[in-house]
Amino acid sequence: MGNSLKAIVAFVPSKGCQKYLLEDLEEMPVDKMVDLSGRQLRRLPLHVCSFRELVKLYLSDNNLNYLPPELEQLQNLQILALDFNNFKALPLVVCTLKQLCILYLGNNKLCSLPLELRLLQNLKTLWIESNCLQFLPEVVCELSLLKTLHAGSNALRTLPPQLRRLQELRTIWLSGNLLSEFPPVLLDMPFLEVIDVDRNSIQFFPSLAHLPGLKLVIYDHNPCRNAPKVAKGVRRVGRWSEETPEPRKRSGAVIEITLDEKPSPLAATKPEPE
Repeated sequence: MGNSLKAIVAFVPSKGCQKYLLEDLEEMPVDKMVDLSGRQLRRLPLHVCSFRELVKLYLSDNNLNYLPPELEQLQNLQILALDFNNFKALPLVVCTLKQLCILYLGNNKLCSLPLELRLLQNLKTLWIESNCLQFLPEVVCELSLLKTLHAGSNALRTLPPQLRRLQELRTIWLSGNLLSEFPPVLLDMPFLEVIDVDRNSIQFFPSLAHLPGLKLVIYDHNPCRNAPKVAKGVRRVGRWSEETPEPRKRSGAVIEITLDEKPSPLAATKPEPE
């Protein structure tokens, strides 16, 4: 009896829990947030679309591949999480939610994004990592307020030159793609603060010392012959970063520094943590 009672109590959500049972969603929560993540949903419960003051809707980690047109009623929605689902295409109804600031689309099966995405002119954060994108959709370059773009773990080989239009962009994550060269367009984006090109196929890095806004560059796990040069105070994460010296060049050849040529431990102390 005791174990049965514990099982029943464990099944009932606590007062502060935001992962509701579906029958608990008859009225909109006071905090204007609904979290239905990890519910194995195949369809969004329609009555959620009647919560017109809803600000945050989390539908992560379900089996969704469709959203009802009634979702358009949620015109106050600012955060929508659709990651870890089965979307092969972004439902166009999402593009009607013009107050969206943060959109999570990672870990789906997206090969492209609709042109209607340009209607989301308040979007500041876009996560499209771990999809099937072979190129960055140019419509992303029309999201003028975008500050953070996470496009890692796709199959990107280059970036469109139109990306330089995004003058509010501060952070771009491109880890785990198929870049064979450092994207030239990033050299024309002096406002970038974080560039992550970890786990690509980049063999040579141009100087990034001219980018005044840069604070961090992550370039590890590339078959590179050099480390990117950066301005003073910029943190580098990768081969030949602050902790180890770059190979010397002699007559155009790259010569690895031998052990006895490396600086003493005192001269190669790690920088103070930021």
